Amino acid sequence: MTDLLAILTLMFWPVVPLFWIPVHFATRFFRRLGLLTYLLFLIVWIPLAYIIYENRHFLLQFRLELPFILNIVGFVFLFLGTFLHLWTARLLGLWVIIGVPEISRFVIKRLTERGPFSLVRHPTYLAHTLILLGVFFITEVVSVGIVTVVDFGIVNAIIIPLEEKELSIRFGQEYEIYKKKVPNGFFPWRRSKQTSF
Repeated sequence: MTDLLAILTLMFWPVVPLFWIPVHFATRFFRRLGLLTYLLFLIVWIPLAYIIYENRHFLLQFRLELPFILNIVGFVFLFLGTFLHLWTARLLGLWVIIGVPEISRFVIKRLTERGPFSLVRHPTYLAHTLILLGVFFITEVVSVGIVTVVDFGIVNAIIIPLEEKELSIRFGQEYEIYKKKVPNGFFPWRRSKQTSF
C-alpha cells in the first residue's frame, strides 16, 4: 500500500509546477488560449506521469529507515494537509482551485480572506507541502523525499512570487492591503517586520 501511495504521489506531483509556473509566468498568453490551456497541460503531464509509472521499480527501491514516530507524524501531516487542502478548496471553489480565473476573464472571483487565508496567504501550498512530507514520512521512499524538498523550493522561490504578482495585478490595492493584514506567505508562525492592522 505504501508503494501505491508513493508512486501516485510521484506521478501527480508535476501537476503543480507544470500548470502553475507557465500560467502565472505568461498569464496573457494562457488567457488567449483559454480552456485549451488544460489540453496543453495534459499533453505534457500524461506522458511524464507514464514515464514515472514505468520507472516505478527504480524510483521506489531506495528507502530510508525512519523512526516509527516519524511514520506516525507522517499520518498526522497527511491528514492535516488533506484537511487544509479540502478547506481551502471549499473556500475558493472548484474554478479557482483549477486555475480558471487565471486563464479566463469570464470567471471573476473575489479575494478570499477568511479561514486559513486569515493566517497565511497561500494555505493551499502549505497543505500541498504537508501532504508530500506526510507521504515521505509514511513511505520512507527517498524519491518522494527529494520531490518534497524540490517542491518546497519551487513553490517558495518561483510559484508564490509569480502568483503574488498576478494576484496584485488582478486585485490591485485590495491585494496589497491583504498582504499587509496577512504578512505570512507560507509559514503561519513566521513573524513579519511589517506592522499588521
